[in-house]
Amino acid sequence: MSLTIGIDPGSRITGYGLVERRGSEIVYIGSGIIRGGSTGPIERRLLMIKRELNGVIERYRPEALAVEEIFMAKNPKSILTLGEARGVVLLAAAEADIPVFEYTPREVKSSVTGAGAAHKSQVAAMVGRLMRLDHEPETEDETDALAVAFCHAVRAALFRGRLT
Repeated sequence: MSLTIGIDPGSRITGYGLVERRGSEIVYIGSGIIRGGSTGPIERRLLMIKRELNGVIERYRPEALAVEEIFMAKNPKSILTLGEARGVVLLAAAEADIPVFEYTPREVKSSVTGAGAAHKSQVAAMVGRLMRLDHEPETEDETDALAVAFCHAVRAALFRGRLT
């Protein structure tokens, strides 16, 4: 068994999703969001995200953390803010001695839907089916985090030769 936490970092909302590989099956363990808030100094919002993420990590004790690589956006300020939130995630993983694995958005989409150019709605629908969710995730951030965790669970098993 291998527990993975997927993270979709953001300064306002950071999504997290936990999946566990049990043999050839990938099982949903839990998911949620961490609200950093939309007002106040960025450093206070980042601190709130780190504290909450530390709590999730302590509770579940994942063996791997998966996160999407940063893609180029049109707004440089958005990229900078995303990088700051992502830095908090990487710091939390390092402090907990959890290895970090990065995947491109195309790799994540392809792992979940079979198509690297899939739309967010297609990814969300497949995450629900693949994880056999009995609820709708609260936000896209939660869905995206589950997709990243699922991607790592699939790819890690492939690289270990556990899937045929």
